[in-house]
Amino acid sequence: MQASAESPPTLIRDANTTRLAGAWTLLYLRERFDELGMQAAAARDAAWDLSEVQRLDHAGALMLWQAWGGKRPEQLHWRPEHEALFSGMDTPAPPRPRRRLARESVQPLLLGFASHMVDATTLLGRIVLDLMLIARRPQLIAWRDISAQIYRSGAQALGITALVGFLVGITLSYLTSRQLKSYGADIFVVNILGLSVWRELGPLLAAILLAGRSGSAMTAQLGVMRVTQELDALSVMGISHTVRLVIPRMLALGLSMPLVVVWTSSLILFGGMIAASAILGLDYVQFLRGVPAAVPIANLWLGLAKSVVFGLLIAFTACHYGLRIKPNSVSLGAGTTDSVVASITMVIIVDAIFAVVFSDVGL
Repeated sequence: MQASAESPPTLIRDANTTRLAGAWTLLYLRERFDELGMQAAAARDAAWDLSEVQRLDHAGALMLWQAWGGKRPEQLHWRPEHEALFSGMDTPAPPRPRRRLARESVQPLLLGFASHMVDATTLLGRIVLDLMLIARRPQLIAWRDISAQIYRSGAQALGITALVGFLVGITLSYLTSRQLKSYGADIFVVNILGLSVWRELGPLLAAILLAGRSGSAMTAQLGVMRVTQELDALSVMGISHTVRLVIPRMLALGLSMPLVVVWTSSLILFGGMIAASAILGLDYVQFLRGVPAAVPIANLWLGLAKSVVFGLLIAFTACHYGLRIKPNSVSLGAGTTDSVVASITMVIIVDAIFAVVFSDVGL
């Protein structure tokens, strides 16, 4: 009986007052919400009279509140029962203190970093202790795992490193040759390419590629072993994770990384030689003879030394994140992504340290 006596909502505007009548409920507003909202917003600054409203629910009150711009009109006449619907809307939320906001945003980052540092230090200590154990009992070395990881991490990565290195060499030589040609210093392209490739670009490019390819694969392998409870099975059988999983991967990547760096650097120089020949007309024999004469041998040894450190660092970071993965698919994906980002970041930081420490070597 009450619903049949209700009339649709109406908005009447005269010279200075906006009067509402009818039932301003969700049942009647569902088809005229936008229309009545625009009419109410157009009369925002007028006086409002809600005394003739038959029924008002939260939907109607919210529409009026939005039309009023989030505040009550200066001249407003309504029934006492309408006060409860608008009582909580004009109370602003208390601002969060800046110290609390900073603490809530910074504290998780600091705690996460501290947790990673503790776990990484623990893993490093276990590796040192297990290496001492292996020195006393060499039969514990998993030679098959080392050879398998060398093939997966090094040999199978030669294709992508060759392609990227060749294209980078062409691009670098092309841009350098265009600049040197304008100054008549064509022959110095050999010096620039040889020094930059063997000292910096070759090891850094190979390390970044292997961190994204082989490092992520190592993290995913250990993560899957965590999900399938294989790591728990190894612990039950008394087999050390570091002896069986971590050390073989670190040794494999530490051994294969220098070979991958030599391969990548050679392809970069090969691409640079082709571009230099096409742009500057530089003879291939002249280019090959100019590289050993322009690049001191110390740069080659420095690049190989950095590559060994990069390989050990990438494998250690990948295993660290792999062992921290929890037995669920979300943690597996997040851990693999974080592993790649952390490996590349650490490689760049260590490369910068090498550049500062050995700034007087080979130059």
